[in-house]
Amino acid sequence: MGLSTAQVAERREAGQTNDVPRRSSRSVQEIVRANVFTRFNGLIGSLCVLVLIFGAWQDALFGGIIIANTAIGIIQELRAKRTLDKLAVVGEQRVKVSRDGAETLLEQKDLVLGDLIMLETGDRIVVDGVVEDSRSLEIDESLLTGEADPVHKASGQDVMSGSFVVAGGGSFTATKVGHDAYAAKLVLEASQFKLADSELQTGINRFLKLVTWLLVPVGLLLVVSQFVVSKNDFGQAVVSAVAGVVTMIPEGLVLMTSIAFAVGVVRLGQRQCLVQELPAIEGLARVDVLCVDKTGTLTEPGMDLDRFTVLRDDLPARDALRALVAADPSPNPTMNAVAESMSEGADPGWIVDQVVPFSSARKWSGASFKKEGDWVLGAADVLLAAGDPHRAEAERLGATGLRVLALVKVPDGRLDVLAQGGGERLQAVALVVLRQRIRPEAHGTIEYFGQQGVAVKVISGDNPASVGAIARSLAIPGADRPYDARDLTEANIAEAVDTHSVFGRVTPQQKRDMVKALQSRGHTVAMTGDGVNDVLALKDADLGVAMGSGSGATRAVAKIVLLDDSFATLPHVVAEGRRVLGNIERVANLFLTKTVYSILLAVLVGLIGVRFPFLPRHLTLISTLTIGIPAFFLALAPNLERARPGFVPRVLQFAVPAGLACGAATFLGYMLARDDPASEFAQDSTTATFTLFFLAMWVLALIARPYTWWRIGLVVAMGAAFLVILAVPWLRHFFALDHSSFHNDVVALVIAAAFGFLLSLALRRNWYGKLLARIPKKR
Repeated sequence: MGLSTAQVAERREAGQTNDVPRRSSRSVQEIVRANVFTRFNGLIGSLCVLVLIFGAWQDALFGGIIIANTAIGIIQELRAKRTLDKLAVVGEQRVKVSRDGAETLLEQKDLVLGDLIMLETGDRIVVDGVVEDSRSLEIDESLLTGEADPVHKASGQDVMSGSFVVAGGGSFTATKVGHDAYAAKLVLEASQFKLADSELQTGINRFLKLVTWLLVPVGLLLVVSQFVVSKNDFGQAVVSAVAGVVTMIPEGLVLMTSIAFAVGVVRLGQRQCLVQELPAIEGLARVDVLCVDKTGTLTEPGMDLDRFTVLRDDLPARDALRALVAADPSPNPTMNAVAESMSEGADPGWIVDQVVPFSSARKWSGASFKKEGDWVLGAADVLLAAGDPHRAEAERLGATGLRVLALVKVPDGRLDVLAQGGGERLQAVALVVLRQRIRPEAHGTIEYFGQQGVAVKVISGDNPASVGAIARSLAIPGADRPYDARDLTEANIAEAVDTHSVFGRVTPQQKRDMVKALQSRGHTVAMTGDGVNDVLALKDADLGVAMGSGSGATRAVAKIVLLDDSFATLPHVVAEGRRVLGNIERVANLFLTKTVYSILLAVLVGLIGVRFPFLPRHLTLISTLTIGIPAFFLALAPNLERARPGFVPRVLQFAVPAGLACGAATFLGYMLARDDPASEFAQDSTTATFTLFFLAMWVLALIARPYTWWRIGLVVAMGAAFLVILAVPWLRHFFALDHSSFHNDVVALVIAAAFGFLLSLALRRNWYGKLLARIPKKR
């Protein structure tokens, strides 16, 4: 019966509900707090306050980056939060409960303590409870216990949230809901909007850690030298020291990374693709092997009856099939297809004694009837003997892409033996032939992955010949050599998955083992699926992709959910991943180049004992035009470059020589300008500004390759903006630029051009990379 409306109201009043806050993203308060109270904001804010106290307000312009970073970060994450929250509602599994004697579908948050929850194959258990009714109910608790074997649940036994139904059906009463449920805390942590286990993020963190360690000694050296040079002019010393320290901080790198990922989530959300973890975008871009399940991924969930061939006229084959359909409490898609085809015939009314539900491990389902005996419907190659001519006919039909089931009569009393994996092979009473529907977008998607160098492996529980036929129709390489997974052993599985592309008769545990075998060979593996038999493999793959119409269990463990079931969405996910990785690498080159030249300038100034060549406003201008604005556009631009490992070494191979060139050229231009007795600091610093700006523009032009119209326009626009500032008197005065010395301006241009040429030559010949390669590695 379940609860009554009055009882539900009482429990809601008492707070006994399952209304756990959805954690598809951080809360608004957390987003604001995380973007405001950052290490960078604290450091830059402190330096800004020092400049405002001891210097001119124009030199505190760099403090505006706090507002910009914070505002952009909050706005982008709030946009991503709205998208994720909306998609999470769409992708969330609804729960069937009994209330007031009628079954109804509810949102998970609407469950209350004591609800009677109905279970079918593929359902995820969302709250803890006690089984009330078990119809051969089998629960997979592997996500909680690590044990892969399903557990039979009888009436009175406990079920735990986080597990899922793999066979049979039944009902249970909710005994723990909301935060009290076992999996609530795990789900809360697992579904947060985060960037973790990412090569990209790990690399950026390594950069930041290195910069932090260098910042302290170099900053102290600069501060001491500026006090000495300024001859006790405390204000000038503070302003000069701040100018050097601020530029060492790659303050925008983390921001641009977060923005790029957040925008990726929003873009994919618009394509009905739910990204449950941010690293998923990066993950699929790195994938080199894509494992797909045939049913539900390459083919649509539904099937059509092609033919029903009766092999023995002395037995009631049609009535037996109708009785099996009627007896199955939780029919799978195959049984639903059979049921639709038998709709013209009535249930024969056979009295059921026992039901054995379908499971991926058995490959069949069956029932024991009081008078008519035991009947089973399942895979022909599992139920029939090897020499049986009907099995040969089934395999012949299966090789054409049809799905063939055998209906057999089991000797009385042998159904339990067969369910335990024993018993002799049986004789077919009829063959049920089903026609599968290939997804219209499957061919184009498979072709795309082939062009991108991603190997596609079809891993299915179906007949190998049938799987091979579907794979051949999609032109998957190696489809002409389907592999029967029943021949797999611990010794040969790694070699088999490396050399074959199509596998049939794969058990759920074997799918998991095959994913691990591929990973052991150094592959980055993505796995797609929609059924309960795919859950273990989805969980262990580097990237699990579930279909939106699949079971709640698959959606729970997958990192990406295709809410519209469109296999064609995957290329867009790959494209987003490549856009993020490629663009962040460009942005990292810009920011780390700035860090390198800032450190070099600070060290040279500190050791030689001269005034720092810039005011903070000079570096604000240079950073804005050569890094800040360009980085924003480059981080969000289209990018189809293939993902490659080695993010950190590649960035260092560019940023270190580029930063050294910028720092050395700037210091040289500054020292040459100081040699002129008639030159003042304003002219000297302008010469240094010109030199650094011209060379930083050269670096930007190198990073913007390959050139497109908008990238060329971006570089030209930044150069034009600098010329406008020079041409407008009040802007020139605002940024303290004095280009009255034509000689110094020419020197700056010549030095920048010379060092730019040397930098291009060094990068082309990879001198720095070759130097690093000669350094002995630690063993």
